[in-house]
Amino acid sequence: MVERRTERTRREFMKAAVAIGGASALSACTERLGGGPDVPEGDLSAVPERQHAWNEVLERDQHGNVVAPRHHVAALFDLTHDGPPTESDRTQVGEALDGLNRAYEWSNEGLLVTAGYSPYYFERFDADLSDSVDLPKPEALSPFEDPALDDPDLVVHLASDHAPVVLEAEEALVGNREQANGVEMAASFDGVLERRERRTGFIGAGLPAENQDVEGIPDGDPVPEDAPLYMGFKSGFEKNQASEERVTIQEGPFADGTTQHLSKIRLRLDDWYGEQDHDTRVAEMFCPAHAESGKVEGTGESLGDDSGMSDCPAPEESARDYGRVGHSQKMATNAREDDSPIILRRDFDSTDGGEAGLHFLAVHREISDFVETREAMNGEDLTENPAVRQRVNNGILEYTFVRRRGNYLLPPTSKRALPDPQ
Repeated sequence: MVERRTERTRREFMKAAVAIGGASALSACTERLGGGPDVPEGDLSAVPERQHAWNEVLERDQHGNVVAPRHHVAALFDLTHDGPPTESDRTQVGEALDGLNRAYEWSNEGLLVTAGYSPYYFERFDADLSDSVDLPKPEALSPFEDPALDDPDLVVHLASDHAPVVLEAEEALVGNREQANGVEMAASFDGVLERRERRTGFIGAGLPAENQDVEGIPDGDPVPEDAPLYMGFKSGFEKNQASEERVTIQEGPFADGTTQHLSKIRLRLDDWYGEQDHDTRVAEMFCPAHAESGKVEGTGESLGDDSGMSDCPAPEESARDYGRVGHSQKMATNAREDDSPIILRRDFDSTDGGEAGLHFLAVHREISDFVETREAMNGEDLTENPAVRQRVNNGILEYTFVRRRGNYLLPPTSKRALPDPQ
């Protein structure tokens, strides 16, 4: 019991360190670990051309589902000058990103990193962005949201199982450390890119429960101890995720790249845990038929590698027969191509600002794929049944509030350093 409490305290500390960030947090983190984790050095030649090609090096659970890295930072940057980047800027940013890949193995035990560019970045150029890329400016995607629209030039996503790794990598990128994992950094972003904002988070069994003393989670520690996300259920089932091939741009100058959407979502789970029992939560997260049959045990391990939406009736039938429609049920019916998902989720929970939140990060071939998925989640056509309202008995909409939205292009690795639009 003492060992479990010690491990829980350690993991809480690591999460808090990532959220705080900076040299002092990194120092405290490594001191707590007695020198930091033993992380293998990287090999630049091992980094794939597809920045988003993570699945081959990530661990898998007993059912074959990809296991996401536990600690995350999404850092937003702007160029320090007007107009397009110079060749010198491009060289410096490229050397900084290459430096991280030399310092850390390309894996969850080391560091996975992507660099994505917003449509506002490409406005710096006289030429238009290649028409092979679907990258509109972000916008509200439902009639009941009013998000702030993110307009940085660049977002860098850092992910690792080890909190000190994402902290050290971020500090090295912004020029606060000359070394990363003991490897000399040839360059940083300093003088070229200025960090505007940082968003942090975590995903994995135990982490949400250990960090539930925040606004948006009711008293009484309701988040299950083994839940990987605040809402108590696992996600990312292998058969309910788009493949990395499906989300990859196939042609044009950014072939082997992808597009990314990043939303900042506030969670308000007082009613989720205070008024709903496990079966009702199953009905709203998956589908009412799953709740009726007892298909989902605990956090959803009983589902294996498939959320089992083929066993759920059409959303319209659930609205009619149960007066409620499930979140996954809506996705499985509408946001599909050839009966397969069209987006690849890589989201993670957060306590940024002292609130329970979700940074919904997804990659897809086109931003329109994400828009289609969000429209399915809205379930506007289901409100003809009087029991189903726009945000009540309509999946999980009642508990999620979108605060920010941003769209980005993740170029192929060879073009990830301040790319030209063509």
